[in-house]
Amino acid sequence: SSVLVSKSGFFADRLSNPGSGSCIEIHCSDSTYDHHVNLLRLLYLPTNSLLDSLDSVQSALGVLPLAIAFRCENITNCCIQYLEAVPWEDKEEEQIVKEVLKLGPVAMPILARIQPVDLSATKSVFISAVRFATSIGGSCPPFGDELKTSAQEQVEFMLGGDEDTPLVTADDEVKSVVKSGLSQVCSLFENELSSFLLVPDITAETAEARILQCLSDVEWMCNILPKMDLMKDFVCSWGEMSRKILEIVEDKKLDNAMWVLKVKLIEVTGKVLEAVGYGNVILPAPCRVQLLKTWLPYIRKIKPLLDAKADEDTDFPYKMDEDLCQSIEGAIVSLVLALPSNDQADILSDWMKTEQLKYPDLSEAFEVWCYRTKSAKRRLMEGLDRVGNTTISL
Repeated sequence: SSVLVSKSGFFADRLSNPGSGSCIEIHCSDSTYDHHVNLLRLLYLPTNSLLDSLDSVQSALGVLPLAIAFRCENITNCCIQYLEAVPWEDKEEEQIVKEVLKLGPVAMPILARIQPVDLSATKSVFISAVRFATSIGGSCPPFGDELKTSAQEQVEFMLGGDEDTPLVTADDEVKSVVKSGLSQVCSLFENELSSFLLVPDITAETAEARILQCLSDVEWMCNILPKMDLMKDFVCSWGEMSRKILEIVEDKKLDNAMWVLKVKLIEVTGKVLEAVGYGNVILPAPCRVQLLKTWLPYIRKIKPLLDAKADEDTDFPYKMDEDLCQSIEGAIVSLVLALPSNDQADILSDWMKTEQLKYPDLSEAFEVWCYRTKSAKRRLMEGLDRVGNTTISL
């Protein structure tokens, strides 16, 4: 009894009552029986041995609510310290959160590792992840590529729906780092692509892998920037390097090579065309015309080549799927229709002169242009008539 009184407030109260008798009954269910036995065993251990006696998350989690109920302060503290320090599996974490919320403030230190962090800490981690994901300051070998990929995945995850996300992404420092990251990945891609034509055949495979990795980083930036309202920066960067990219990709050395790169370029360009064509990114008309005139001939040229390759070899993996084709065609039509009439006329005239009228099909844009042209002429004549019939009185 002296041990029970010194270690448990519950037993101290019961044993101090003269009417309690020599026996104290503890009622427990089958599911908690072992935990009750474990608690009684722990009462007889020296305080400095309690922590070492806990051997699993399940045992500590089972004893903790009983230690709180029986007011065993030392055991309670050891269970909390143990659960706060050891690793948890996913299923155990769910159970721990559920049980701790029942136990109230005394057990809350256990949840310290999964509590929301303050905004400055979130911002700091986000900036560090972006720097790593975009290789700002260089890669970090060994395992640089693997860690960079992991950082990219976590940045995407952090940009998911969350009430703190807009506060972080709106921060000027965060935006500055992200823009630097965009500049970095675009520069790396452009440099790798430019040097490819100079590499000897023996190292071409390695160089191609580096180019595709750089393009993958560019595509990743294209995916995350809309979530930060920075897609315009990507569109402008892509527009600036488009001409140089196409000069290299259309070199004779690559006529029958690097099909995966050619398809990936179209996929990224498709996202740019969608952003501009549907008004998510606002650009001046000359920039939109330049974007179209740069990429439309290439898309028109590469689509039949990919189709021919697929017809020759049914296992040919690099082709534009139906969804990609439709999304690009729809974006181009929308983009054309938003241009000044004379620019529309230039693009439609060029389209009708080519052999590849089938894709992209601009007939819808042509029909709308014809209708608008007649309407504009009619409105002009009506306006002239009204001006001519106006009586000026002084």
